[in-house]
Amino acid sequence: MAQILQGRRSYSFRISAEDLVNVHYKGANHLNVGAAGLQGTPLMISRGSVFASEIMAVGAAAPIPCFFGTPTAPRHMFYEQSHNLCSPRATRFKSGRRLACTPRPITYQAASDSSELQESADDQIAKLMAANKSLLARIAELESLLRTRISMEDVPNVASLVKQSSTEIQELPGSEESLSQEDIDGCKESEASHTTMPKTSSIQWPSPDNDVPFWKKDFSKKKAASLEQSELEEVGSSSSSSQVIADDDIAYIIHVTAEMAPLAKVGGLGDVVTGLARACIGRGHKVEVMLPFYEAIARDQIEDLVAVDSYSSYHRGEWVPIQLYHGNVSGVPVLFLEPKSNRFFKGTAIYGGSYDDELEAYLFFSRACLEWMQITGCQPDIIHVHEWQTSAVAMLYWDMYHHLSLKRPRLVFTIHNIEHFGECRVEQLDMCGLDGQSYRSIEKAIDERTVGHNPERLSLLKGAIVYSNAITTVSPTYMNETLCSGWISATLLKYRSKYSGVLNGIDTVMWDPAKDPYLPFNFDAKDLVGKQFCKHYIQRGLGLEFNQVPMLNPLTFSQNEKHTPLVVCITRLVPQKGIHLIRHAILRVAELGGQFILLGTSPNPSTQSEFQQLANHVSVLFQVMLLKLLLHAHTYFEALAHMLYAAADIVLVPSIFEPCGLTQMIGMRYGAIPLVRRTGGLADTVFDVDDQSKQDCANGFVFDGLDEGSLSSTLERAMSYYQQRPDWWLELTSKAMELDNSWDKSAGEYLSLYQSVRVR
Repeated sequence: MAQILQGRRSYSFRISAEDLVNVHYKGANHLNVGAAGLQGTPLMISRGSVFASEIMAVGAAAPIPCFFGTPTAPRHMFYEQSHNLCSPRATRFKSGRRLACTPRPITYQAASDSSELQESADDQIAKLMAANKSLLARIAELESLLRTRISMEDVPNVASLVKQSSTEIQELPGSEESLSQEDIDGCKESEASHTTMPKTSSIQWPSPDNDVPFWKKDFSKKKAASLEQSELEEVGSSSSSSQVIADDDIAYIIHVTAEMAPLAKVGGLGDVVTGLARACIGRGHKVEVMLPFYEAIARDQIEDLVAVDSYSSYHRGEWVPIQLYHGNVSGVPVLFLEPKSNRFFKGTAIYGGSYDDELEAYLFFSRACLEWMQITGCQPDIIHVHEWQTSAVAMLYWDMYHHLSLKRPRLVFTIHNIEHFGECRVEQLDMCGLDGQSYRSIEKAIDERTVGHNPERLSLLKGAIVYSNAITTVSPTYMNETLCSGWISATLLKYRSKYSGVLNGIDTVMWDPAKDPYLPFNFDAKDLVGKQFCKHYIQRGLGLEFNQVPMLNPLTFSQNEKHTPLVVCITRLVPQKGIHLIRHAILRVAELGGQFILLGTSPNPSTQSEFQQLANHVSVLFQVMLLKLLLHAHTYFEALAHMLYAAADIVLVPSIFEPCGLTQMIGMRYGAIPLVRRTGGLADTVFDVDDQSKQDCANGFVFDGLDEGSLSSTLERAMSYYQQRPDWWLELTSKAMELDNSWDKSAGEYLSLYQSVRVR
């Protein structure tokens, strides 16, 4: 509180700890109070006529009293009134902080002799100057220590220094005002939520010249520590157990899939399997995942891996020996199937490995899963089949294994991308023991585009639609889109009664910026300082232009930082993802003064070459490192993806069509504002900030067209908001991070679907 005495009245105003950044003297005649809200402009208070003031820092046990003269304040700080005093009204800083000014009767007892009063004031000013000189020395020492990367946790903060110094100063007569307990509690809360400085003493800033890229480091210890912390918090928290109520009617569910995050992931399929399985386990259901034991899988990522069974499965007229392993991945029990001859699933990639025929390998895997259930007597309530790779499970079950001993299971089939039809020749289906010729009909599995051709082909995707008890796709909008276009829409319309769209969620434990073991700095929606440091970390590690990290007060970070938006695109580089739009975005972002990072997997070497040439062109054109392309044929770098989401200001998803899309939801979880094309699941999850009809759920930027102009105008709008409205952007970032895109709701819809088809 500061109390200004003039004549027979005084004026009081409150300076919050957020505004009080530094206190120092300029010569002997002025006190400078620098305020963050004034963008560094000091409040000059001259020596002259007598008035009293108290300056209270957060956490200080006692005020620091001092005497000053008539104030001379910048025009933008106060409304003007006579005698240059602040108006007895509420005023506002440029940053939006309020400064309350209220008149009150004078409580100071003036001395009979003005000279005595002046001497008393001089004496007390001298004492204050001496005390503050000591304080400034301590603050300078603190800045020096922080610049040498000593952790903020090991050094007292500014508030504690003010508190310590204030005890050395006697309270002035007449300064009887004090903070209420409510004020103190509010200050403490403000300090706790806004002044968390990331630890930097143990961080080695990366460089593009490092022998080992920063995203390829060993994160196993951090992951283990993070998992242990999560388990302890789950056990110790009374509220966590009450958030998800266990279901009474427990089901046994087996997922048969070609992908599972994080160890066998190429696209969103892997995330869906892991997230849905974990959510159902959290509700008390028994869930297992059956997965090919790809040679590319890192076995050290599997917990408690053991060999549990050996058996054989039919393929091409012979019984192929299989070794079955059991392990745990991200808390989910997984059964790994490995042919002992290792004739399938070889190579360093999940798809496109060095084995002979990918479709043949998945036909073998589909039957091998059912064969294991048959010989062990395993009778799950639900067999959940994903995508074309495992579509044959539905036909094999109902036309073969249901006639043997598997009576209980019911089949649920999820279409993740209807563009992958699983084209199959009749003789290929024969390999797994089915009569391929019997499926060459409109009613079963013929690919209608090939009717009358020589040869006619089958579609495994269509076969699963016909033979499954329930069909889902990954968003309501995409379901409607698939019913309206494409050759297979006729089959979907025929089975419309068992077809539904369930929006995917994301695993908020695996994707949690507050605890993510891959991040160099953690953060949450209420404390975004760590996100700024993650951006700095990525810029340095990839060789992009960066600013120096401020080392003293995190509240000044956004002011010191150059407003250069970082746009990130994490995608497979295939036509579906809008390659021509990504190419245009790279150039346009560079023209607008932003930075662009592309993490892409490309099955086409010419696509990789094209984007690399574009990167070279941008570097020459702008003569600065604005672009970084990380292109790999078939490899997904889990750690790097987590770091890029954390660093991004904008995440770009310009898909031509998108069944659901997890990128935009993960991006929002990590404070990256999505910029998307309105299609499929993107239309169900992202709502434009300028759409007046949806202001309550506005969370990103949306465009409709397929042309570069539509994308360009939206990019310009987003980057303009970032650069010109930083406070608004921070609010939008926090809002996006707090949205609930978890699997809780979606898992509930899937479980209702399971219960509707299971055998009682």
